[in-house]
Amino acid sequence: MGGPHRRLIVGIGNEYRCDDAVGPLVIAELLARQPDDPVLSGVELRVSDGEPAGLLTLWAGAEVAVVVDAVRMDGAPPGHLHELVADDLAAQDDEPVATSHAIALGETVALGRVLGRLPRRLVVLAVCGKEFGFGTGRTPEVAAAVRPIALRARDLARTP
Repeated sequence: MGGPHRRLIVGIGNEYRCDDAVGPLVIAELLARQPDDPVLSGVELRVSDGEPAGLLTLWAGAEVAVVVDAVRMDGAPPGHLHELVADDLAAQDDEPVATSHAIALGETVALGRVLGRLPRRLVVLAVCGKEFGFGTGRTPEVAAAVRPIALRARDLARTP
C-alpha cells in the first residue's frame, strides 16, 4: 500500500519469547477486527522482528506509524504501557530502555531521521514485559493488556 495518507501499525516481537510476543499478539487482535472495523480499513498491519532496516522500509512515507513493542523497565509492572512519540525516543539516549533487539528503537528513529525515512507521525506503544525467556507463555498482566493496547493502536492510526 502507498499514498499520501498511508497508515501503518507494526507489532515488533518474537512469539516464542514469552512477553516479547505482545507486538505480534496486538497485530493478531487487529487482524481479527479489521474486516468489520471501518477505522482499520486501509490500515497496514505488520509484524516485525525489530531489525532496523526493515522498520525503516516499512514506515518510510507513512502518514502515521504506530509501533508496539515489549520493553524491560526496572520498577515498572508487567503490562504497563508507555506511549512515546519520535522525539521522546531520541531523548532516550541518556537512559535507554532495554529491548531484545540488536539496537534500540530510539537508535532506529535517529537513523531514520538522518536518512529522511521517518513517517510524518510516529508513536511507539512500549509495553513493559517481565518474562523474555524461551516459550509461549505470557505474564498474565501482559496477556490482559493485548486488547486495550490494540484498541489504543487503532485509535492512534486514525487519519489525522
